[in-house]
Amino acid sequence: MSIRTIAVLGAGLMGRGIAYVSALGGYTTRLQDTSREQLDKAHAEIGAIFEKGVATGKVADSAAIDAMKRLHTAVTLEDAVKDADLVIEAVPERIELKIELFAKLDQLAPKHAVLASNTSSLSITEMAAATTRAPLVVGMHFFNPVHRMKLLEIVRALETSDTTLQACEAVGLAMGKECVTVRESPGFVTSRINALIGNEAFYMLQEGVASAHDIDKALKLGLNHPMGPFELVDLVGLDTRLSILRFLHRTLGEKFRPCPLMEQYVAAGRLGRKAGRGVYEYPEHGEKKGKA
Repeated sequence: MSIRTIAVLGAGLMGRGIAYVSALGGYTTRLQDTSREQLDKAHAEIGAIFEKGVATGKVADSAAIDAMKRLHTAVTLEDAVKDADLVIEAVPERIELKIELFAKLDQLAPKHAVLASNTSSLSITEMAAATTRAPLVVGMHFFNPVHRMKLLEIVRALETSDTTLQACEAVGLAMGKECVTVRESPGFVTSRINALIGNEAFYMLQEGVASAHDIDKALKLGLNHPMGPFELVDLVGLDTRLSILRFLHRTLGEKFRPCPLMEQYVAAGRLGRKAGRGVYEYPEHGEKKGKA
């Protein structure tokens, strides 16, 4: 299975990161979003990441120039996937939205194309059931920020073929990722464990065990985590984390019941960095400020 052209659907934080590593990995890359403004913003931000990489010596100038030449944008699904060998969707984490999208992709993408979801917890098997190509449907769970995080979780659904898994692992390696293959289960590996840690941190904050700052500091210095649980949830988005917890609570039981304090933060619009305020405050969406 040869993959030369990759379509990335959704020009948000994850989509633009996946498009960056795809173009840098040598693939003709089409980033699709229904908003031209969002696409232009994503294209500019990807260019800025390349500029920073060149300035710090992490990316060769010629590699950055060639990668930007391989990066294209599209407003319609048809233009994005018409000759794609691999389609990676990075749309919001709602199963009904993803199922509807996979049904459309099954009609629009070439019959040989692999269809992948960047979901962090939802069922790849359900998405595959909306298509006529279940052996070509797979999970490719990237991590934020995509251009820095080395891990790629490749998720095997009920009918995913070995050939599809091998092709996706080859793509991951070309993108500079370390790959792990997991059997589909709620939350896979990382989201399931992160959800537990983050939820427990919120319960500790709610109970007044320690401040958010000190809980983050304790896990970074005592358990060698690169980010504290509150720093991480502000980066991921509290609404995204809450959605994952609700799904895990439904599928895996009481130990994943979302902390009421997290529910309150989301209801108040404290969604993290993207909103300027989550557990911490981010003046003008810059550095975090103050303790919670």
